[in-house]
Amino acid sequence: MATGGKRIVFTGGSGKAGRHVIPELLKQGHQVLNLDLMEFPDPSAGVYTLKTDLTQSGQVFNALTTHYNMSGYALGRPEPPPDAVIHFAAYARNMLVPDNECFQANVTSTYNVIEAACKLGVRKIIIASSETTYGVCFSEGDTDYHSFPLEEDYDVDPMDSYALSKLCGERTARTFARRFGADIYALRIGNVIEPHEYERDFPKHVGTPMSRKRNAWSYIDARDLGQMCHLCVEKDGLGFQVFNATNDTITTKIPTAQFLKENCPNTKVTREMGEWEAPLSNKKIKDVLGFKEEHDWRKYYDPNKAPTA
Repeated sequence: MATGGKRIVFTGGSGKAGRHVIPELLKQGHQVLNLDLMEFPDPSAGVYTLKTDLTQSGQVFNALTTHYNMSGYALGRPEPPPDAVIHFAAYARNMLVPDNECFQANVTSTYNVIEAACKLGVRKIIIASSETTYGVCFSEGDTDYHSFPLEEDYDVDPMDSYALSKLCGERTARTFARRFGADIYALRIGNVIEPHEYERDFPKHVGTPMSRKRNAWSYIDARDLGQMCHLCVEKDGLGFQVFNATNDTITTKIPTAQFLKENCPNTKVTREMGEWEAPLSNKKIKDVLGFKEEHDWRKYYDPNKAPTA
């Protein structure tokens, strides 16, 4: 582990986002233990997976003081609590399991992770919240956003169990941050895009833009999400915070103001937006943590190739 790297316990690292975030953390010199029910998909990454049921609080407490791999026994002492915990594990959307199971598992696991980390003295916790909290992604029928841009002080009001579970996670984080004086940052993660998905998915995303309304014409490259997690680990002293975790630009062929005026005429715009600024804005994470995207979607897909809707 490089000098200055942190010891991080990462939950859900075998999932769509985590399999790209963890390698980015490793590049920064961090040491990572993956808590998941599935093995890490890339054996060459050298990531040890401890199979852990996060809905069981005893397993969570135990896992947070487990060696990061088998060589840890050479240390000659038990493993102390980690420097940071990043909690991504969850049912990733509705309709994977019944709604009540999605809600209870997501809420219980988030509570267990935050409680165990705080009571073990961990001072930095990052949790995965969601773009769905803005209330349109899993709404019944075609609904409108209250206003643009979507920023962290928005009156989030979803109508689905998955997004509700994420709001409960945010409130749990705020509660424990206040009680223990810890830094707990919630990332409202946009639609996660893996490297291979640009050529596959962006012809539709760009060519039929209204199919992206539920995602607010925004996205997060999984590798840039890794950078965001690293920045969260490195930035201390903010207490409880919510950050939108999205890339910079709207996924359309035309600039933001024109697109929103033409397609969302009844939704107010509360401030002047950048020419190509994503409606789910990442301004706060750029201003506060210094995020600079590396993976603009236009590097991987030419919008001029997209079919006209």
